[in-house]
This record gives sequence, structure tokens and C-alpha cells, in this order.
Amino acid sequence: MKSRIRNTIRELRTDRGMTQQELADRIEMTRQTVNAIEGDKYSPSLEVAFRIALVFGVPLEQVFQYRRD
Repeated sequence: MKSRIRNTIRELRTDRGMTQQELADRIEMTRQTVNAIEGDKYSPSLEVAFRIALVFGVPLEQVFQYRRD
């Protein structure tokens, strides 16, 4: 079953000229984990989700949205 949580991490990251590795370093995760989150293959913990939002300086809701299907 596909995740109902959609994210804008790739767009936010590329808009800022940031690589997956740079984001991974800032949120203390691996590049592979960032890749999986971006690809909707892995849902991060709430703590990691907040760390990602803080890195980009945006509200959590701008990074993650829940789809109602």
C-alpha cells in the first residue's frame, strides 16, 4: 500500500541548491534515508520531520501533507 503522506522535500532541497547528503548531514540521517523519504518509501519519525522543517525554515505542513484518498 502506497503512503498517504506526500512531501515536498526534493523541491525544497533543490530550490536551495542543497544535495541529499547536505540535508542528511544537517538532520543527522544517512543520504539513503533522505532518498527514501523523498521517494515516499519511508515515513520519518515526528522528530525527524520537525528537523527537516527547521532546516528549510518552513512549517511542518509545508513539508508533509496527508492525502485523504
